[in-house]
Amino acid sequence: MLEISLLLILLIVSFFYSSIGHGGASGYIAVLTMIGLSSSIIRPAALVLNVFVAGISFYQYYKGGHFKWKLFYPFALLSVPLAYVGSFVELDTIWYKRIVGACLILAVLRIVGFFNPKEEENKTLPLFAGLFIGAALGFLSGVIGIGGGIILSPIILLFRWGNLKETAAVSALFIVVNSIAGIIGLFNQKVVWPNEILYWVPVVLIGGLAGAYWGSRKANNKALKYVLSLVLFFAALKLIFI
Repeated sequence: MLEISLLLILLIVSFFYSSIGHGGASGYIAVLTMIGLSSSIIRPAALVLNVFVAGISFYQYYKGGHFKWKLFYPFALLSVPLAYVGSFVELDTIWYKRIVGACLILAVLRIVGFFNPKEEENKTLPLFAGLFIGAALGFLSGVIGIGGGIILSPIILLFRWGNLKETAAVSALFIVVNSIAGIIGLFNQKVVWPNEILYWVPVVLIGGLAGAYWGSRKANNKALKYVLSLVLFFAALKLIFI
């Protein structure tokens, strides 16, 4: 019964994260942490699931003509090598949970549209800003086992460097390349890869396909978004304070 419930939750998380161009790592980490798995198992699992879901999301947004190379490469240049470096850092469990909890709160705000830009003209991303932000997010993503898109997308939207769909496309690919770098780093450390991931991948693929298709075509389902946001918010509080 627990396994079925877990699969259902992973399906829902992957659906909504992919709809906004994210892989869902922070959500997977929260779920897997609350069922008692250790960070040494959670990190590689979250990164693998991230690659599949964010990859699907990127394809859908790219197919829709929303990807902007000039908005992507400044962030990616330094993020990829630093995501690899960050994968070798082992955080204390308490701080690991707190950082993931903070990322979950960002995810909630992003899902409910808090960072949605006003109808104003986009600005050009300064190269130095892109390199600095990408480096910081790449290292953080390697440390905690996420792709970094959950933090990147609010930044892009706040500074109006891209619209909602451009942000989703760039964030999705950013997540993919950083997650792959983190996976390579973990492979070199001979981490434990859970057997259950063979069941989790098909489930998040289904959720990711549906969510990316839904999100890239402006579908609207506010009620479900707010339900997921409420669940993730309480999960964030649990990770941060308990």
